Amino acid sequence: MRVNEGTKDRVIRVVLGLVLGSLAYAHVGGVAGVWILGIVGAVSFITGLTGFCVVYRLVGIRTCAVPVRK
Repeated sequence: MRVNEGTKDRVIRVVLGLVLGSLAYAHVGGVAGVWILGIVGAVSFITGLTGFCVVYRLVGIRTCAVPVRK
């Protein structure tokens, strides 16, 4: 897997994952809300840590800097 997320994108995803995970842990939104917040939070957190997003790959988006070839 190649990294296709930039640093800002990764930081936002990790923070968003932590916030959504905290909301799920606090049981916000009932049973369905806990599941949805938990899953979306976990996916955001994991993609932020790894730097790879499957959706970005499928669409062809890269937010990270492209290395300059010499």
